[in-house]
Amino acid sequence: MTTPEATDGNKPMPRRARGLRRDTYVAAACGLFVAVMVGAAYAAVPFYNWFCRATGFNGTTQVATTLPSTQPLGRKIAVRFDSNVSGGLPWKFEPEKTEIEVHIGEVVTAYYTVTNTAARTTTGQAAYNVAPLTVGSYFQKINCFCFTEQTLAPGEKREMAVVFYVDPALTKDSESNNVDTITLSYTFYPVREPAPKPVASGEPDRRKGNL
Repeated sequence: MTTPEATDGNKPMPRRARGLRRDTYVAAACGLFVAVMVGAAYAAVPFYNWFCRATGFNGTTQVATTLPSTQPLGRKIAVRFDSNVSGGLPWKFEPEKTEIEVHIGEVVTAYYTVTNTAARTTTGQAAYNVAPLTVGSYFQKINCFCFTEQTLAPGEKREMAVVFYVDPALTKDSESNNVDTITLSYTFYPVREPAPKPVASGEPDRRKGNL
């Protein structure tokens, strides 16, 4: 008994044509899957960074948009400062003080110094977090050198500030009742291709070949 051929409209479709159509569908589906996975991979890092900033996950500190709405509390907490430099960046980086005691809700300015020990201009960007990790959402930075890339001339030494406060909401978190010390940690990483600086008005733009 002969198996009836598949038809396309009113015309019989050869087996070979059916196979080619099936292969085309499979190839298209695989291509779409790969494109979706590649897109997801590129989106994962910025989404993860946004999630950490929004929630304080993994000890990521917050960027304050306003000053504290209340007076500093009587409760104090110790803030320790940690500094690190990744391999490939010839910098000496250290806090002015390794630990200070602050009132919760008090706006505080702390300083770090960094020195470029190389005979060439180098650029770095600081990554940061706090410990315990659960207090990341309560550590509010008003201003910080870590917000932008830092470029140092050969041998240059620079003082850099971080302005912050510990949100009084910390005292309402039962998981933080026993927290009496917060460690703020920075690690500078080399920037291979620094972001171009804007050209001042009237200054020739050498990037475009205008001399």
